[in-house]
Amino acid sequence: MGPTEKNSIVDIKWYSMEAESVLKELDTSTEKGLSEGEVQNRLKEFGKNKIPEAKRRSALMRLLAQFHNTLIYLLIGVAIITAIMDHWIDTFVIIAVVVINSLIGFIQEGKAEQALEEIKKMLSLEAIVIRSSNRQKISAEEIVPGDVIILKSGDKLPADLRIIKAKNLRVEESPLTGESTDVNKHTEPIVGDVVIGDRKNMAYSGTMVTYGEATGVVVTTGENTELGKISRMMKEVEEITTPLLQKIDRFGKVISVIIVFIAAAFFAFGYYFRDYAYVELFMATISLVVAAIPEGLPAIMTITLAIGVQRMAGRNAIIRRLPSVETLGSVSVICSDKTGTLTRNEMTAKTVITADSCYEVEGSGYKPEGEIYKENDQVDVEKESVLNKLIQCVRVCNDSDIVKDDSGEWKLIGTATEGSLLTLAYKSGLKEYTPKRIDYIPFESENKYMVTLNQIEGKSVVFVKGAPERLLAMCSRQLSANGEEELNLDYWEKKMNSVAEQGERVIAAAFKNVDTSVQDLSDDTLYKEELVFLGFIGIIDPPRDEAYAAIQECKSAGIRVIMITGDHAVTAKAIAKKLDLGEDREVITGTEIGKLDDASLAQVVMKHDVFARVDPEHKLRLVKALQANNLMCAMTGDGVNDAPALKQANIGIAMGIKGTEVSKEASEIILVDDNFASIVNAVEEGRTVYDNIRKTILFILPTNGAEVLVLIGAILVGATLPITPVQILWVNMVTAVTLALALSIEPMEKKVMELPPRNHKEPILGSYFLWRILFVSVLIAGLTALGYWWSIVSGNDLDTNRTIAVNMLVAGQLFYLFNCRKINETSISGDFFNNRHAFLAVLVLVLLQLVFTYAPFMNELFGTAPIKAIEWMIPIAGGFMVFLMVEVEKYFTRKIS
Repeated sequence: MGPTEKNSIVDIKWYSMEAESVLKELDTSTEKGLSEGEVQNRLKEFGKNKIPEAKRRSALMRLLAQFHNTLIYLLIGVAIITAIMDHWIDTFVIIAVVVINSLIGFIQEGKAEQALEEIKKMLSLEAIVIRSSNRQKISAEEIVPGDVIILKSGDKLPADLRIIKAKNLRVEESPLTGESTDVNKHTEPIVGDVVIGDRKNMAYSGTMVTYGEATGVVVTTGENTELGKISRMMKEVEEITTPLLQKIDRFGKVISVIIVFIAAAFFAFGYYFRDYAYVELFMATISLVVAAIPEGLPAIMTITLAIGVQRMAGRNAIIRRLPSVETLGSVSVICSDKTGTLTRNEMTAKTVITADSCYEVEGSGYKPEGEIYKENDQVDVEKESVLNKLIQCVRVCNDSDIVKDDSGEWKLIGTATEGSLLTLAYKSGLKEYTPKRIDYIPFESENKYMVTLNQIEGKSVVFVKGAPERLLAMCSRQLSANGEEELNLDYWEKKMNSVAEQGERVIAAAFKNVDTSVQDLSDDTLYKEELVFLGFIGIIDPPRDEAYAAIQECKSAGIRVIMITGDHAVTAKAIAKKLDLGEDREVITGTEIGKLDDASLAQVVMKHDVFARVDPEHKLRLVKALQANNLMCAMTGDGVNDAPALKQANIGIAMGIKGTEVSKEASEIILVDDNFASIVNAVEEGRTVYDNIRKTILFILPTNGAEVLVLIGAILVGATLPITPVQILWVNMVTAVTLALALSIEPMEKKVMELPPRNHKEPILGSYFLWRILFVSVLIAGLTALGYWWSIVSGNDLDTNRTIAVNMLVAGQLFYLFNCRKINETSISGDFFNNRHAFLAVLVLVLLQLVFTYAPFMNELFGTAPIKAIEWMIPIAGGFMVFLMVEVEKYFTRKIS
């Protein structure tokens, strides 16, 4: 055997070699195949034809990994502290939050690891091979390089093959290349360095034979196949942490250091400069730590993300990983596959050209609805004699069918090209036009046409459809409204070029009346000579109706849309033009990408918006190139070929209807309707979720800040603590559970999709947020201290003083809630009442505070005391003061900025 080393098999360009040379190189033949002894040797050398198992973490390790988070550590620390204080209710609540958060991550991560398993399922289970001169059916895992495989229609390819013999072979390669139609295959060598989609003499593992039969020789197996390379790329792609998780992790670390530092300084000051007992000072320090930790924040963030998931589900986007909801809000570029995402993945007849006229066809896909127009006027097909004859031809000369399924959707049975022609015939009222077929010649890749002999109204007619260059060569005349006339080649060539420039494939039609005595097509002069040319039809996989508007909305939101497709450059350019996609529509091909190093590609990807004839590796490199330019990248896809890029992208978006399981499992988001417009809706929700998370943080942290300042102030002046640790936990939990929860479902602010994407590197707490948190913390702390002092002066006991202080803290937060509903804009506006949940939360909080203040068992648990009705005026007045002061602060901030 020639290639005795694995690397040599992988590196050889099999498509560039003659078929005989390939057989010689692999030391095999189509008659004898390999001997059993040679098969065993090659199995030892190359291994079984399967994708190697990926090393997977155990379920226990995946579960433990969910706890590896600074904020989780803080929460566990708080739980331990509350347990030490015998406040078991809070301990159990905090532990429940930790466990729920971790379980959600554990379950979602387990689903993600199914992606590689789904790739393995795509491999054929059995194959027909020739070994020792005998045909055998064997397990696909036992196939080795050099095996000769017999293929027929419906077979799934078990390995990567070089085609040796072929008869009318067509292969569906869209899962691997993204090309929207099946591909005609041949045996001739191909010159040059070409991408997978242009290797017409190769057939690849995981694709399927749709028509014809062939003999091929296996050139690579297992992980060396193109499908295996995709699997390997997916294993090599590292999981990208979402911006929110990165920021929360940094925030958790910073706040941990600050809390420890303040607590140590607090304890030292009280011990050395104030005459506090050790136990009392230790409890005061614990109070400070408890006050400083926003234990309700993780739960509220999880709830906010979960609400975002529900909202997106209502807009046809299923979120597989919670943090991905927020990531969408910072996306600056969307890399979209063409076939099935920007387009329908349903070939459609759009243009009809006859000798006299040009027609435009309404509708898209296989749904037979839409009119036919000539110069903007609707036409009656029966009154257009040449048009009617042409459509009769493609209706009769057709072996496919379109049917309506139980859901009311029209489905294709057969080839996409014939499906588009059949749909045109249905639109023209020719559904029932089914004259008797006497004989036919099926489409063959060598001939590039199909012929039928039909009996119509007592006459015999030959109909031919196929490649226009072949049919024009077989025609001597053309049909016009005036009858038959001499063929005008210049006219047809100009029209064909014009249609081709729109990205449409051209299918020609011709006919010939023959004697009624003709009963078969054995005499090829019946259809190869003296045909009458009818015209041609331009077909294309059309853009989705909603895609254009969605791309325009992306532009207004500062989001760039890039088309990355395995389809031909001319088609990609035409679709980009129809969608008004990008400023520079020069198409960059996969071959050109392959010649660029990473640095050059990073420059190219910033200047061009359409990339065609790309391989899976090219898609992955394009995503990495965008990320190298510090762009947050979303990637859409539906095929196996998209999976590595989906996994590498900051947000992978898979198609729910036509997407493979591999692409779904490699993604964070699944579109239920396969519609690009749903991505824009999801981005809108993502931006809203991020805003609500920021509002929640902006609301919760001043509570902690005010508590910390009150405690520090008490130690500095040597006073009794105005609030106790258990009271601090009460305030933190009830304000988070009620008020902060209302912010998590705050409706979208106006103009959210008119702003550019935020910088994903900006800190979660910017300078303005820090200022606001400090300002409100000082304000609420000052008012709390003032209320506590007023109670002391009024002669109340310690429990009453603390009760008023706690209610002052809560009232300050209650009124501050309405400030936070809009971060910068004034909250006093016409949509003040548009979030009924905010008012419901206020009602619940008021009831809880009444129970906290007057219920005897709560007085016992929290060290509180009932207060007089008039004393409620203190916290109410203080809360109203907070609202007014923050609104004034926002007003001057807007003026300054």
